Amino acid sequence: MLAIYKRELKSYFQSMIGCVFVAFLVAFTGIYFMAYNLNAGYPYFSYTLSGSLIVFLVGIPLITMKSFSEERKNKTDQLLLTAPVGLGRVVLGKYLAMVSVLAVPNIIFCIFPLIIKLQGTAYLKVDYISIGVFFLLGCVYIAIGMFLSSLTESQIIAFITTFGVLLVLYLWDGILSFMPGSAISGVIGLIILLLIVAAYIQQMTGNWVLSGGIGLIGAAALIVTYILKSSLFENILTKVLGNLALANIFTDITSKSIVDVSGIVLYLSVIAVFIFLTVQAIQKRRWS
Repeated sequence: MLAIYKRELKSYFQSMIGCVFVAFLVAFTGIYFMAYNLNAGYPYFSYTLSGSLIVFLVGIPLITMKSFSEERKNKTDQLLLTAPVGLGRVVLGKYLAMVSVLAVPNIIFCIFPLIIKLQGTAYLKVDYISIGVFFLLGCVYIAIGMFLSSLTESQIIAFITTFGVLLVLYLWDGILSFMPGSAISGVIGLIILLLIVAAYIQQMTGNWVLSGGIGLIGAAALIVTYILKSSLFENILTKVLGNLALANIFTDITSKSIVDVSGIVLYLSVIAVFIFLTVQAIQKRRWS
């Protein structure tokens, strides 16, 4: 794993992708820092950092698009499948290399609250927590981008799909406002989500019995529950899908100075899930 990590990290800075990402994120944040913290005298760097979330929409796809799609295009993914090291270690090595690239600008950001402190009042605790959560949110997005890269051999498709997913997550609060709140809409929406999960299970395992059983039993359970107590499904889509508003956990720190521990656990869980899905997506090609 260490050899893969070193190779991947070196490749990011040799190809200038890593340098461009670091420079762009630091420069973009620096502009906000000068405008809000230095010129306007706003004491929270966390507020400034929230303006840099939009950079992730382009920056994260830039560093994740080649993680596995390039291997697949060059047919070197076969070497990964037959490597003496476990596939999970290969995925972790690549993931940690991308996380290391993301860590560079976040380390630089640690200087900014100290500059505010030199000018007067600063809230170092909130600022450093926000930098940590900002970094963790970036790690979540990297895990998602890495998984999408493992599904295609085209870097362009990997970039576009990752950009699209991150854009949807960025706008998720606004999208949820259009969700219907009626009970019947809720049960139909949950059935559709269940069928999507069942279809993905069939795609990964090729087992129609397992996926069909999950879909039919789950749908039947939802319908029976709706008949017995339909009020449970009112506004349920907003409640369930609201957990996908990942950026809200970070913005709660910037706007309310509130650290949601359950949100941190959610970030770590999403990272683990997408690393697992990436391993399974590559593993599937070993047997196909």
